[in-house]
Amino acid sequence: GLPVTLLLFVGTIALGMPLAVAMALGRRSRILAVRVLATVYIETIRGIPLVNVLFVASLMLPLFLPAGWRVNELVRAQAALVVFFGAYAAEVVRAGLASLPRSQAEAANSLGVGAWDRIMRIELPQALRQAMPALANDFIRTFKNTSLLAVIGILDVVGSANVAVQDPLWSRFYGEVYLAIAAIYFVVSFGLSAVGARLERRLASAN
Repeated sequence: GLPVTLLLFVGTIALGMPLAVAMALGRRSRILAVRVLATVYIETIRGIPLVNVLFVASLMLPLFLPAGWRVNELVRAQAALVVFFGAYAAEVVRAGLASLPRSQAEAANSLGVGAWDRIMRIELPQALRQAMPALANDFIRTFKNTSLLAVIGILDVVGSANVAVQDPLWSRFYGEVYLAIAAIYFVVSFGLSAVGARLERRLASAN
């Protein structure tokens, strides 16, 4: 189950970060419709527990698909994690954008730099750098959230453990199995926390 957990975690970060950036920019957009849609998405998802999002993706989504269409359960779980992560990370990215001085945008405009180039080449790289320590916390939370996949029957590391301890040959190792899982989550979470702390120190020294 560990490869499944790591695959979904890495996929969530890889697919969720572009979504988070898009929603953060959308929430700061001057176009009312874009801003409203981004705000509704972020606030709605942030107000719903991840378990509910997983159940919607696992049980309700197939009901809305055309007859004969089937989406792999791992893909549905991945989509739920991406949607959930994107909403929370979007606010972190938006805070990073808001921390930048307005003088940079004014200077870019005075030099004739277009809005898209200003955002992608000047503001966004700095905002992501500022937000990276806080994003590390979202990475940790996302990794721990993968344990909820067992609720919808995904055989991640927790789901595999639940199946294993039901085997009479493994039932007597119940404690050892879950202690090993706790150790896995601790090692990965501690490693991500250490990376976040290092980034924060580097950012502080650069400033």
